[in-house]
Amino acid sequence: MILKGEGISFKYPSSKNYLIKDLNISLESNEIKGLVGDSGGGKSTLCKILSGYNKSKGKVTIDGTENNIKNGFNPVQLIFQHPELTMNPKWKMKDILFESWNVDNEIINDFGIQESWLNRWPNELSGGELQRFSVLRALSPKTKFLICDEITTMLDAVTQVQIWDLVTKIAKERQLGLLVVSHDKNLVNRICDDVVYLEEINNI
Repeated sequence: MILKGEGISFKYPSSKNYLIKDLNISLESNEIKGLVGDSGGGKSTLCKILSGYNKSKGKVTIDGTENNIKNGFNPVQLIFQHPELTMNPKWKMKDILFESWNVDNEIINDFGIQESWLNRWPNELSGGELQRFSVLRALSPKTKFLICDEITTMLDAVTQVQIWDLVTKIAKERQLGLLVVSHDKNLVNRICDDVVYLEEINNI
């Protein structure tokens, strides 16, 4: 399978200038690709466009077909930098996790999630603990492409390594397309098969 963004252009209604213009990008199954760019350069906006959160000029397709997510599960999952903003504060963690898919105990343990955390509210967990849930929630068997937008920037070094080791291992096992979005060149060079730079593909 291949995820493509073709002729992607985007600007905010309040702005005269495009943030992204005539951009083309692709991600194949079983490919780990890095996307590097400066803060404020449009990386997060592009992530939202590719995963269907934002609309833009141009088109986003999977194997040539537009990704229609109005009904059912979105095969392009986006993990955000701040997990606390993506979770219902009125739900316990077990409800947040199992809403997505029936996660087995083995992978829960692999992610270092303690059983007691499942009965806690989001505000009772740290950013690193919440991000483990956020990543695991996105790894449904129905997921075909995973977009990680600066997902470990706010975490300590040990947690960063743990999360990336697990994500890349699962991506390879399931032949997921994985887009690692970061300003950290050392990170993407270490874990990615290929790296593209936003300033080189953005025609503004």
